[in-house]
Amino acid sequence: MATLNIQSTDLAKSAVQYQKELLIMPVIGAYETLKHMTPLPGSRGRVVMGSLGGDIELGPYDPSRVDNSGVSVDARTLEVFLGSVVKKFDPNEAWQTVYGSLLTQGEELKQVDMAQQVLFYLAAQLGKKLNESIFSANRNDAGTTTKDLFDGFDSITEKEITAGNIATAKKNLYEFGAAFTHQNAVDLLKAFYWASSDELQSRPTKMYIPVNVMNAYTEDYQQSVGAVPYNQQYQKTFLEGSNNLCELVPLVSKKGSNFIHLAPQGNMVYGYGNGLAEETIAVEKHAPFLLDFVATMFFGTQFRSIAPEALFVGKLHA
Repeated sequence: MATLNIQSTDLAKSAVQYQKELLIMPVIGAYETLKHMTPLPGSRGRVVMGSLGGDIELGPYDPSRVDNSGVSVDARTLEVFLGSVVKKFDPNEAWQTVYGSLLTQGEELKQVDMAQQVLFYLAAQLGKKLNESIFSANRNDAGTTTKDLFDGFDSITEKEITAGNIATAKKNLYEFGAAFTHQNAVDLLKAFYWASSDELQSRPTKMYIPVNVMNAYTEDYQQSVGAVPYNQQYQKTFLEGSNNLCELVPLVSKKGSNFIHLAPQGNMVYGYGNGLAEETIAVEKHAPFLLDFVATMFFGTQFRSIAPEALFVGKLHA
């Protein structure tokens, strides 16, 4: 192992020099989930989003006929919370971890800014926890973890069901009558999709599902059809019978989820600061051998609309 050639001053300078890139690293770290959603950069606090509703149509010519029905606005609030962390770390240990990774990748170490690499490594670790929390997070002001920072999509869903805003009577909730197995997964997902609104079935959508549901679907499909259920050209899996309009999106962040969500990508929104003044990443020294990695950043999630034309929720069978 090479000898340590990185100083606390190098890390502090790099934190300032690369602050913009570092602040986006946690979001990049959650890319496997967030790439299927729509970003709202520069967000802080409460951001009101809205979708328009209301009918308008042509009728036989009548100069005296006036349509007085209004256009409604379905307003929803995206809450983007400021999170913080002060993490003590040993620069020797962090440097050796990054050094070993770069050696494995065959990097030319003489041309690598090791201070930058160490900070990017630490910032990316924040992204791993963020990715795990996209659906399961539940805001807790007194909490200490990423899952306490904001309300994830599953938590929002639970609250809307409790409030009666997502319900079978409103045609935006579907309750599965059986648990998923390798023998019924294809039929269950197709039944769920076909129960959704005509608007959802006539446009490109994504079905956000746990990995175990995807595994059951794949096994069931192969047993029934004798082929793999994905588009060879685009490396995407579309639901059988959806005319390649519904992409199946299995997510590790959906592990343990009680819900399946069907929605256009634009309806699944996440907000982040993207370098707002309150956000920062810094390295400080307060102990002889340890440094403090200090970070603050904004994050939050929300459905743009929960109307059945934009969202259909499947509640998994217990």
